[in-house]
Amino acid sequence: MAQTVPAAQLVARCREGDQEAWNALVERFSRYVYAIATQGFRLRDHDAEDVFQEVFAKVYERLDTLRNDEAIQPWIAQLTRRVCVDRLRAGSREEPTEESELAADPDEEALGRLDEALDVHDAMVELPENCREILDRFFARDESYRTIGEALELPAGTIASRISRCLVKLKDQLEGRNQLATQSGGQVNA
Repeated sequence: MAQTVPAAQLVARCREGDQEAWNALVERFSRYVYAIATQGFRLRDHDAEDVFQEVFAKVYERLDTLRNDEAIQPWIAQLTRRVCVDRLRAGSREEPTEESELAADPDEEALGRLDEALDVHDAMVELPENCREILDRFFARDESYRTIGEALELPAGTIASRISRCLVKLKDQLEGRNQLATQSGGQVNA
């Protein structure tokens, strides 16, 4: 379920008390939160785990304050960044840290890549199953046209055109999401 239901629908169902939806929401964003903590803020594993726990506790407690269900991803990212900064500040009081380490901003490029990857993942969820499978096989699993063709019982020459058509559908999904985010003003309430 976690991979096929749009995040906004999961949020709506969580607000209704649906435990299965909550589990799916945590599953959907768990690697994202952990990646922000470890790659963006370079926290150690045990600190990243603490951030993970705190972020999802806050998401659970404050989900009703989210103004737009479509904004769940940036809202979780913002909460995660705040918790990471708090963790870094608390750590600087407990153990000596060089001033330059604490003052360093998180790796914004890494955070941007994480956001883009999650956007692509969410857009792929809304594609037809045949497109999800062929794009996953080609880009995520790095399978050749021939291997994909054998698995899907299609001529290898057909795979390239199918990938191309599915990429157009993916692009349309992503552009639709970007237009929606622009129209909603990107308001995020923490």
